[in-house]
Amino acid sequence: MSKRGEVVCVTGGSGCIGSWLVHLLLDRGYTVHTTVKNLNDEKETAHLKALEGADTRLRLFQIELLDYDTIVTAINGCVGVFHLASPCIVDKVQDPQKQLLDPAIKGTVNVLTAAKAVGVKRVVVTSSISAITPSPTWPADKVKAEDCWTDVDYCKQKELWYPLSKTLAEKAAWEFAKENGLDVVVVNPGTVMGPVIPPTLNASMLVLVRLLEGCTETYENFFMGSVHFKDVALAHILVYENPSASGRHLCVEAISHYGDFVAKVAELYPEYNIPRLLKDTQPGLLRAKDGAKKLMDLGMQFIPMEQIIKDAVESLKSKGLIS
Repeated sequence: MSKRGEVVCVTGGSGCIGSWLVHLLLDRGYTVHTTVKNLNDEKETAHLKALEGADTRLRLFQIELLDYDTIVTAINGCVGVFHLASPCIVDKVQDPQKQLLDPAIKGTVNVLTAAKAVGVKRVVVTSSISAITPSPTWPADKVKAEDCWTDVDYCKQKELWYPLSKTLAEKAAWEFAKENGLDVVVVNPGTVMGPVIPPTLNASMLVLVRLLEGCTETYENFFMGSVHFKDVALAHILVYENPSASGRHLCVEAISHYGDFVAKVAELYPEYNIPRLLKDTQPGLLRAKDGAKKLMDLGMQFIPMEQIIKDAVESLKSKGLIS
């Protein structure tokens, strides 16, 4: 069901996923309000203003996730909201409450409160596989799916602040939706890679850069499968436009191990010093080709891992970030 001509808001539009989503929404004829942290920072704005259709159908707003008034200004006049803005810091978290938890959780509630106030019809919240895993008590013989949740106590114990922030933010979204009768659907992307539109990289692309430089990290608590930027953006539009879409939607081309991903990179790019890792880098994670069955049932056809890697590596080369 096309909603061409509608006005929608994308929070966090300057990021790698956000830029792709804004690009595809403009392609489909939507008018887009998108938010950035700093309107005067060309690294946040220039690539958005350069998108086709941006000159007539894109408006940029500066928001602060903990400042409700800035958010309601951006959402005002919109019938749909895509909430992507959330801090992503995996390494060296100094103050988890201030850097990650407050912006993720309170920011999500602020966006949903504003959406409810202005009469938005549907909100798509970008969560993560980090709200599904790590889940160490999940049955070893059962494929992890949308009914699996990250273990909050385990995250606190291991100081895994990013998965904790995504899990608590998503739980807050579901609680708000239930209490306030707001139509919310969620997308849970895996490790997102591919052609990068902004000048800066997301955490997932940095994983690939490190790998190509020989890093032997296995991301035991952070990997469940890869997915293309374009597919994550399409998944958001698909669940927004499809009235039957409900609940959470795991968004990976397949549930796989980081070891599978590393082996494929080594096969495609033997000229790099790719480390040899164990095949099973995610203990207890069952592989599944149709892990994203809910999205597939809505018509999603995922770009395969090989193409994701090729597109990502070519993008890194074109930006001069790898040789």
